[in-house]
Amino acid sequence: MAGTTERAAREERRELQAERLNETVAHAYENVPFYRERLDEAGISPEDVQSVEDIELLPFTTKENFRDEYPDGLFAVDDDELLRIHASSGTTGKPKIVGYTERDLELWDEVMARSMAAAGIDSSDTVQNAYGYGLFTGGLGFHAGAEELGATVIPSGSGNTRRQVELARDLGSDVLACTPSYALYFAETAHEMGVDPRELPLSTVLYGAEPCTEPMRAELEERLGAVGIENYGLSELIGPGVAVECREAQNGMHVWEDHFYPEVIDPKTGETLPEGAEGELVLTSLSKEALPVLRYRTGDLTSLTTDECGCGRTTARMDSVTGRADDQFVVRGVSLYPSQIEDVVLEFDAVAPYYRIDLSREDELDRMALTVELTTGFDGDRESLREAVLDRLTNVLSIRPDVLELVEHDTIERTEVGKVKRVYDHR
Repeated sequence: MAGTTERAAREERRELQAERLNETVAHAYENVPFYRERLDEAGISPEDVQSVEDIELLPFTTKENFRDEYPDGLFAVDDDELLRIHASSGTTGKPKIVGYTERDLELWDEVMARSMAAAGIDSSDTVQNAYGYGLFTGGLGFHAGAEELGATVIPSGSGNTRRQVELARDLGSDVLACTPSYALYFAETAHEMGVDPRELPLSTVLYGAEPCTEPMRAELEERLGAVGIENYGLSELIGPGVAVECREAQNGMHVWEDHFYPEVIDPKTGETLPEGAEGELVLTSLSKEALPVLRYRTGDLTSLTTDECGCGRTTARMDSVTGRADDQFVVRGVSLYPSQIEDVVLEFDAVAPYYRIDLSREDELDRMALTVELTTGFDGDRESLREAVLDRLTNVLSIRPDVLELVEHDTIERTEVGKVKRVYDHR
């Protein structure tokens, strides 16, 4: 059952958002030189932000700003008020450092417990947490949320997958928290161990941190015999706990709007887009102390809706992330996202959910090679399947890979720790 805050009238929630937005802008202006300079340059003072509509007066914050202000130039509190520090992976440069006060950690516990409750988890469940612990926010975020909910936590962390399977079987894990690619690898490893993954006690997979298409979700649920619930979050805002699907409807992720205000913009122009249009997700924190964030461009592509949800919650819902604005690649003038290719290839039952895209350039011409795994025991006509996949890619995406290689199952490298990589650009 959704809580009172989650079922509040939208008009009531907007009043709370306006109040918290004004407080956040004032807090950032007074305590973060970066924001004070940016707002002064724009001719905006905290007093100018009196309603939610005024948010468009504010400048955007970008990942480059985090890196330029590394390590703690965006912090709004002194070191003695910090209780914890986390960081992004830093795979594309300096990591983004984020900090938490005691109240921030309490907020994180609250939104994570709320997310897990919406996913159908309660105090009777055992949650096997296979997200990475340490600087990455996933592990401790799910851990603390489950404990706040009163559930039992197995802090298994990432990797050591054979041991993970044994723990799930022996300890009766009800919930597996991990990335979608790791859930598939978990199921595959169980099968190799002679364990039917569908016979494990798992009833729910709480997945996130990577884009996951509907075909991949279906594959995940089929292999594990469990319900897959999508979660969304990012370190710059708090970590996981920004949005989650409800178990009742599984029709978009409920954004906890009393703490995070969502917008969708055109990634090229920065113009705010109407409800239902796909664009880049922008988030503003409404109750953070250590790291208030104004209009953060997440780079994630999605859409928002405020249509009524069957679960009774009245929060805005975001669609699954279809890709990242900076993950888009262009081949011979055609713009593509990895998720689009995944959607097409997984239409074929003979194809496993493992693939890689290699981009190169020869004689000033782009070339794309697509490598796709076959399912275990495939004994069909490989050439016919290859042509069928190529034709489908051409018809749906207007692109025909220069090379399509169908490889045996378990050929493409798996990812036990961290996020899966799909695209390798050698240009």
